[in-house]
Amino acid sequence: MLTRRAFAVAATRGLARGLSSRAARVLDALDIAGDREIPGVYDGEWHGAGDVLESVCPATGEVLARVRSASPEELHAALGRAREAYAFFRSVPAPRRGEILRQIREALAAKRDELGALVSLEMGKIRTEGVGEVQEFIDIADYAVGLSRMMNGRVVASERPGHSILEVPNPLGVVAVLSAFNFPVAVYGWNLALSLAAGNATLWKPSATTPLCSIAVTKIVSSVLERNSIPGAVAALVTGGKDVGESIVESQDVDMVSFTGSEHVGRIVGRTVQSRFGKVLLELGGNNASIIMPDADLALAVPAVFFGAVGTAGQRCTSTRRLYLHRTVAAAFLSRLQSLYAAVRPGDPLAPATLLGPLHTRAAVGVYSAAVERLRKSGAEILAGGAVCRDLAGPLGGGNYVLPTIAVPRGVDVADPIWREETFAPVLCVGVFDELEEAIGWNNGVPQGLSSSLWTRDLRNVGKWIGPAGSDAGIVNVNVGTSGAEIGAAFGGNKSTGWGRESGGDAWKQYVRWSACTINFSDEAPLAQGVQFSSTA
Repeated sequence: MLTRRAFAVAATRGLARGLSSRAARVLDALDIAGDREIPGVYDGEWHGAGDVLESVCPATGEVLARVRSASPEELHAALGRAREAYAFFRSVPAPRRGEILRQIREALAAKRDELGALVSLEMGKIRTEGVGEVQEFIDIADYAVGLSRMMNGRVVASERPGHSILEVPNPLGVVAVLSAFNFPVAVYGWNLALSLAAGNATLWKPSATTPLCSIAVTKIVSSVLERNSIPGAVAALVTGGKDVGESIVESQDVDMVSFTGSEHVGRIVGRTVQSRFGKVLLELGGNNASIIMPDADLALAVPAVFFGAVGTAGQRCTSTRRLYLHRTVAAAFLSRLQSLYAAVRPGDPLAPATLLGPLHTRAAVGVYSAAVERLRKSGAEILAGGAVCRDLAGPLGGGNYVLPTIAVPRGVDVADPIWREETFAPVLCVGVFDELEEAIGWNNGVPQGLSSSLWTRDLRNVGKWIGPAGSDAGIVNVNVGTSGAEIGAAFGGNKSTGWGRESGGDAWKQYVRWSACTINFSDEAPLAQGVQFSSTA
């Protein structure tokens, strides 16, 4: 009898189907069942009748859980409930919305480490980065609490006596967030916090490969909404594949689409939303460059480039893809950087000492291999890496591990796909320059414009870099790497990165509808610009 009982307990923990104790501990801490299908739709109630999504651990290849995604009927119903929730939530006073966000912040903070471990388990980034990602959600919730009392319009002087002009922000409607696998928690947090503060309902369609992160977060958020008698569809969730995403983007019930992903898909999303005159926020490709000047502090610059290129296994939108070295420091810089690359070892992303986790999918390993092969065929010198890891022992042998790569192509030609196209993997291409203007031209010569970094101690270089003839990226750093932005400033890029802005700064202004309201409190009704329009002579 005891044996049977022990077996039943093990089954409820996901061990009956062979789920590793490593994975089971992470899922159990967030009350995620590994032994049965998990509903992947939330609109005030949990359900799911669509296709089954498998959550696969990129470090080991094991199936963590199976999630039942949204059917077309469930998506239609969720959109309807989101609109109903918006009709209620838009009338909740903004400071009250801020109080709800404060409670969401506290609930997230209470589960920060557990959620961070889940990010590591399901996405593959190392533990400290997983926890840091959840901290971003906590931080933007903090920010939005204050913002809820400061989402101000303004008073504009009128040329007409007895008149005032107001610019007034009001809630927008339903905001759909289509997030990517590489930041399965933070990007949603950036959008949800501002959207809730503005008085909108939010519909989240996460990456099909990270459904567990979205379910865990939605459970936490929905518990706060329920305690405050707020409709759950204010923060709805619909998991699914390409068909679900397409239906959301096409829906007239969605007032704004915030999309994070590839340039190719972003173009389709942008055209589709614009064709129905919806609002769209795009966060697309990176292809970011760091420039090292002769006076750079290499003790700071080398570790920053190392993190930028190797952190998250090169799968950040802001990862350093291109490195431009002044000729006088190129040899010394590369020597130090190669030493760091030689010391890094792939490992379990949940282990505290690991710096290099896996790529997210098998397909990503193929992208990495194709990029390295293209570099070899072009005559590039491979200084480090350049191979898939095939000798890892134990469960990690089933993971998607590659060696971070440093390549020195024969020259810099920003029209060449080697430099022009983003490879979403840890591949760093190096070029050598003689003048800052040359490096700035290379920095700006690619279609993307997300993040950029200049390392110098010369104030004249700084002025040129951040000025009108400098970097054309959305993030223009000095003595800071391309990767690892804070939430206080708006995050986003220019050109084919999409021109979107999320998180801090003025990003909140995209989540409201603006009205110019002219108010006449006089006894006259003059027309502007002195126009006279009267039937009397």
